[in-house]
Amino acid sequence: MTVVHEDSPDKFSVVENVQTQRGARTMALDAKTHKVYLVTAEFGPAPAPTSEHPHPRPAMKPGTFTLLVFGN
Repeated sequence: MTVVHEDSPDKFSVVENVQTQRGARTMALDAKTHKVYLVTAEFGPAPAPTSEHPHPRPAMKPGTFTLLVFGN
């Protein structure tokens, strides 16, 4: 995840790049605390490709839901 600061309306600078976890794509920002919340889980191996699903995605492992919290 890349944290960016708006220096001016037309200028931005990268503050830092933060390592997250595989699959952590959906996020929410608490504008008051500046905390970022991401959700993910652990994944198993991808199933074998088929003609219907040539690029199958790995399934989430049950019971591994994880909430990641970043910020001050």
